[in-house]
Amino acid sequence: MASGFWVVEMTERAKLISAFVTPFGLFEWLRMPFGLMNAPQIYQRLVDNALYGYLKIGQISASDGPIDVFKDGEPETDRRPSILGRRSYIDDILIPATSWGSLYTKVERLLEACDKWNLSISLTKSFWGCRKVDYLGHRVSMDGLEAQPKNLESLVNIPFPSTLRAMQSFLGSLNYYRRFIEDFAVYAAVLYELRESDFFEIGRSQLAAGDECSNEGRWTEAKVAFTMLKAKIATAPMLKHFDPDRSPVIVVYASKWAVSAALIQEYDGVYHPVTFTSRTLKPNELNYGMVEKKCWRYFSRGLNGRLGRWAALLSNWTMEVKKFERGEEEILGMLAASITPRGEVEEMLIAISPRKDCRLKISMPPPTVETDEELLVASFDGSARIKKKGGSFSAVIWKLPEWTIVAAESRYVHDLTVNEAEYNGLLLCFELLAGLDRGD
Repeated sequence: MASGFWVVEMTERAKLISAFVTPFGLFEWLRMPFGLMNAPQIYQRLVDNALYGYLKIGQISASDGPIDVFKDGEPETDRRPSILGRRSYIDDILIPATSWGSLYTKVERLLEACDKWNLSISLTKSFWGCRKVDYLGHRVSMDGLEAQPKNLESLVNIPFPSTLRAMQSFLGSLNYYRRFIEDFAVYAAVLYELRESDFFEIGRSQLAAGDECSNEGRWTEAKVAFTMLKAKIATAPMLKHFDPDRSPVIVVYASKWAVSAALIQEYDGVYHPVTFTSRTLKPNELNYGMVEKKCWRYFSRGLNGRLGRWAALLSNWTMEVKKFERGEEEILGMLAASITPRGEVEEMLIAISPRKDCRLKISMPPPTVETDEELLVASFDGSARIKKKGGSFSAVIWKLPEWTIVAAESRYVHDLTVNEAEYNGLLLCFELLAGLDRGD
């Protein structure tokens, strides 16, 4: 679009609050300028309504009361489809078509909508009838989707960051293309664990003893992972468009501290990637067995607990789970070169393993009660509601081995947090026990 924001007229209130001072006096904007916090969202709504064929929305006066800018005027996609079959990203509009006739029809609809809504199209920024087009950092074609960073060369040649902010900037740049990077979270895990103190320590070590200290311990792992990620973004594969008429296949992988998956589909006897996803395991998940990590137990009998919940989530789909017992040599010929064999991944993970430890399992023998023993068991709980500015707590004293209640009480107190409510529940237990000792 050409000067897109200037199509939107400013309301009287917007003119006042966006006025700016110059040496020649105070000036007000008559059209919506660039730089206002809600300007992109307003223009996105304008383009959405143009594409979905809605009537122009009138100006909102200050007396109309508050509105929800995320709901008011937004198109209802279920009732009326877009004239292009999809939404735009602000003023970046992509027109896909399978034939010249279909493309011509969609372009005519777009031009009519722009004329109706007084939207101007910049010819110098527009490309028509292309087999490939760069769109939002991606190269889109009939064959698939490719990563197309504007500064790919500088991203690949960037040295290892010397500050935490620089490392976060690097990871943020790659995170946008994580669906193109197989096992992204696996390789980036050691980089995400770095802290400001780590960079300060290595900087001080370099000043004291040169660069030799920078190659020790976790810095070796971090630099190996950093190099691998740069190589992966430089050789990012083309992702095929998901075809609902083809059978989807998910290749899963689980290591001791990470899980990943690749969604692939078959084209001419070769499986090509559609998207990649991965993440590292949380401390409590490190204790999962390999079967649980891969969720092969989906079809086993007697599912309960965690595996039962996973089975319920997957029950909407008709799935067939296969495990290759004789290695991957038989299927390597059917996989595209962009999918890394799992054996090679295992070797690479040894060099970049993050500092993750399993959560300690504390085994506690269950208490036992003899037939001639009489014991008291105290249970308590507490909760608080921030909006009501109060909390309640309760305590129950049980007598064993009959498990009969000998004392119980609950209370409500103003200005309590959740922790304070639970703590007061514990104190109430002691109070009830003290009353039993006194014979109250």
